[in-house]
Amino acid sequence: MTTLALLATALLFGGMTLYSFGFAGFLFRALPAETAGPTIRRAFPGFYLFVIATAGFGAAIMWHVDELSALILAAIAVTTIPTRQLLMPAINDATDAGAKKRFIVLHSLSVVITLSHIVGSAVVLSRFASI
Repeated sequence: MTTLALLATALLFGGMTLYSFGFAGFLFRALPAETAGPTIRRAFPGFYLFVIATAGFGAAIMWHVDELSALILAAIAVTTIPTRQLLMPAINDATDAGAKKRFIVLHSLSVVITLSHIVGSAVVLSRFASI
């Protein structure tokens, strides 16, 4: 069970890191903004479902290994739900309305949330060193 928990957490950390720093950046470097924007908008719902499912699964199997790590993963899963359901549509609405200041504030919030999720999963991975 410990190996499965480690793999789930590693998948979560790697997936979030690759998506945030690799895929999103690549799209905006490789495609014109008018193509990259709608493409990334279509990809985000799936990204958030990946985070919710992977963190939730990790939390469930981690519970018997390390309760604090399980709570961190559960917090990642739970806080991703309003990010996907409320924040992401608000960011899209701000973009569609041309509300640049609102977009910057909302997008910055989503970046902070995602970075905190990446840090949280890194903390869980680092806790494996002491198990």
